[in-house]
Amino acid sequence: MASLLDRVNTLISANINWLVTKALKANSMAVVEEYIRKVEDHLDALDDAAATVGGEAKTLKRKTEEFQAKVEELDRNIDIFLQKGKDDLAVAAQHRYNTTKQLADRYDEQHQHQEEEYQKLLSAKLRLEAKLTEVRQERVQLQAMLDLAKSKELTHRVVEGVGGVTAAEAGLKEVREEIQRRLDKATAQGEIDASRLEKQMADVLEEDVLKQQLAARKARLGLK
Repeated sequence: MASLLDRVNTLISANINWLVTKALKANSMAVVEEYIRKVEDHLDALDDAAATVGGEAKTLKRKTEEFQAKVEELDRNIDIFLQKGKDDLAVAAQHRYNTTKQLADRYDEQHQHQEEEYQKLLSAKLRLEAKLTEVRQERVQLQAMLDLAKSKELTHRVVEGVGGVTAAEAGLKEVREEIQRRLDKATAQGEIDASRLEKQMADVLEEDVLKQQLAARKARLGLK
């Protein structure tokens, strides 16, 4: 799982401007599309890993609670045996208590470790999803820029073929207007996508605040 998180962190730290520049130089979307495919593949891997580790954490938590209940029961039994003068039974119960307590502590330690790993995976998934949204926005802008370059090249060939200065100027004006309309649309789409991401992040943060408030309230009420 550590290697998966390393690869994910590498994707998250990727320089988007560098990807766009490389794509523009190559006059191709291939480098950006390849990055997006990698991100999507790693998101699938994170989903699977998070489900596995999260399941293990729940199993270990249940085991911890089971053994802790046995520890508490043995603790009560030891007191009862001592009060009734059953020292032999108290010794035997104390031995079982010690062994069971060790197992409960071990399961609890493993549960805490798995829970931390689970949270790391969830955090990495959230950050990678944000990166994917960012790259998809850049892809829209990049496609518009490449379309712009192709339009200019096409216009240049038309102008050379016609040879008329007036016609060339009229054609360039129309191309500029069309390019501007497409760029304006791409920019507006980027703003819409950005607002969606901001809303998602705000929702997540609000949910975390609510969970923290409820956890604090439960602690005050003595609830688990």
